[in-house]
Amino acid sequence: MLLACLGTLGPFSIDTYLPAFQGIAQSLGATPAQMQQTLSAYLFGFALMNLFHGALSDALGRRPVVLAGLTVFTLASVGCAMSESIGALVGFRALQGMSAGAGVVVSRAIIRDMFPPSDSQRVMSQVTIFFGVAPAIAPVMGGFLFVHLGWHSIFWVLSGVGLLLIAINARWLPESLHASQRQSFHPMHLMRGYAELLGNARFIALVFASGVPFNGMFLYVLSAPEWLGTHLGMGPTQFFWFFGMTISGIMCGAFISGRLAGRVPPRRQIRWGFSVMVVVSLVNVGLNLTLTPHPGWALLPVALFAFGWALMVPVVTLMVLDLAPERRGMASSLQACVGSAANGVVAGVVAPLVMHSTVALALASLGLMSVGLVAWYWVRRRPT
Repeated sequence: MLLACLGTLGPFSIDTYLPAFQGIAQSLGATPAQMQQTLSAYLFGFALMNLFHGALSDALGRRPVVLAGLTVFTLASVGCAMSESIGALVGFRALQGMSAGAGVVVSRAIIRDMFPPSDSQRVMSQVTIFFGVAPAIAPVMGGFLFVHLGWHSIFWVLSGVGLLLIAINARWLPESLHASQRQSFHPMHLMRGYAELLGNARFIALVFASGVPFNGMFLYVLSAPEWLGTHLGMGPTQFFWFFGMTISGIMCGAFISGRLAGRVPPRRQIRWGFSVMVVVSLVNVGLNLTLTPHPGWALLPVALFAFGWALMVPVVTLMVLDLAPERRGMASSLQACVGSAANGVVAGVVAPLVMHSTVALALASLGLMSVGLVAWYWVRRRPT
């Protein structure tokens, strides 16, 4: 439960304020491009610090890094709540992203520290389920807070969430890395470790296979104000239907992934997940080419895509961590960094280019999934 809460803080911080996008823009006099920067800054900050969260946890232990990250996140949330200009909001959102990644990265390493492979897949699947619950609640909470208390209240609530997580983790989070297993944080040691991982083609391919397809779904989350509000004619409080269906897909996929752990070969399970995403992506493109956008059909393909992604990603994540058993924190950092960098590119470049067309959104989603598919095909063709 603790690990699940840490893993969901990142997406929760994104989805909570999306329904207030237009309200924040009006309040701060910001353009849509400037508002998109509040997402990009968060995601690039997340990616940047992910390079160090895992290595820090390998050197200092898991608990100190998690607690420090939560403290900075809470202070950054207060800064967002008190922002009176778009520049200040972008800056504090970047700080939020830089700190929110600590829990996401370190929780993966803790899971692999504490559990054997088959149990790790089950626990990782459970974390993925909770990863889905929080974002389903977040837009509903954000829409309610925005309508009744204004957009500032969203970030005050995030500050409260940060304080609560600090208290809970200070009391109950275990230290899973024994002092004898810790690595040096010396710059040369770090550079050597990163060089070894980045020089491992199998590691890079697995990171792309797990991280990039997520953006086929995340693209719609990032474009939610335009896609749901303009193309589908849904109000801020109706965003729940999209997030609820998508998160249900994640939860179902993760649940089945956990049930299959130890029963189905990992490669077969990954193949099933990609098969679902390929079929759904192609159907989604066809529907958008032939039908007028409508919530009655447009939300379902994204939910099914999410199901396929969640079915395979716990397995791929464990394969990444097992490539560097003595540097799991660093491996988790690089995996999260590459994934977050891809998220940032999609948020800052791809989404603004395609969000004005439902056909372009569907084609971009297919393209992002295809990058991960090619990477996995390369891994599958190589012996372990």
